[in-house]
Amino acid sequence: MQRRKLGPFEVSELGLGCMNMSMGYGPANDETSEQLLLAALDAGYSFLDTASMYGMGHNESLIGRVLKGRRDEYVLASKCGITRDGNNQIRTNGRPEVLKRTCEESLRRLRTEVIDLYYLHRLDPDVPVEESVGALSDLVHEGKIQTLGLSEVSTATLRRAHATHRVTAVQSEYSLWTRTPERGMLAACRELGVTFVPFSPLGRGFLTGKAQDVTRLTEDDIRQNVARPRFEPDNFQANSKLLEPLAELARRESCTLAQLALVWLLAQQDETLIPIPGTKHVEYMRENAAAADLPRDAELVRAIGSLITEARVAGARYNETLMATIDSERD
Repeated sequence: MQRRKLGPFEVSELGLGCMNMSMGYGPANDETSEQLLLAALDAGYSFLDTASMYGMGHNESLIGRVLKGRRDEYVLASKCGITRDGNNQIRTNGRPEVLKRTCEESLRRLRTEVIDLYYLHRLDPDVPVEESVGALSDLVHEGKIQTLGLSEVSTATLRRAHATHRVTAVQSEYSLWTRTPERGMLAACRELGVTFVPFSPLGRGFLTGKAQDVTRLTEDDIRQNVARPRFEPDNFQANSKLLEPLAELARRESCTLAQLALVWLLAQQDETLIPIPGTKHVEYMRENAAAADLPRDAELVRAIGSLITEARVAGARYNETLMATIDSERD
């Protein structure tokens, strides 16, 4: 794969989202995940994305154990700011002492002396972003993290954070069917020299053509709850019709639906946009990597983008409860 800029680093233009190996999309198999992580490095991926809350430590421990001998081959991103409270409920917590403690725990699980990119996973509405970012800045000065980032924030929050300490990356959902970053975040990132990292670039599997509606998903699949609206049977049926012309285009281009979706995304911004498609399947990891080698003809990119737009999609990307907690641009 070609390389793109991530602050002081150069990484593969597609990163590997690791959450699926520990949570979110039904059960995963550790043995398969071990094979996947090793094969991803061999395939050219050099940017791995995890978080302390992915499997509540399982994902970081998996990466630390499997890749401990290959730490110099990849840039490592993790996240803090989402924890479990005394009632075992998941909560945002951006208090400086919590973020610093989480970092120490992550370093131990990841079996590394430094995390290359450390994100505030979600903005805590009860803690000013300057305080949370100040704690991450302390971690930079202590040599425990190299750079810091933000996840799911508005442009206003990005600017406040950036004034406190240089922000290297912003991560948020961006794909053919989720265009929120186009309302201002992409422009703000270009202005400030911040890399934008799209997660769920394949629409939680929908854009691959392999997704199912909620009646056929396991209970531990996030598309059954937080990401449910677009996968509700009626919405899913309506949305699936959008894939038909995209599938025809994929046949014409001799590639897959997933590869078309990634081609479109890679063409949306210069070298400072790095998608991180996640998977728990070795074959899908290789399929995604191959998308980086496909031509990005301007006419093809326009055609892809015209076939699926957010305005034509039925259902919100998250349920109302979760959407209310996200600090991002609204309609």
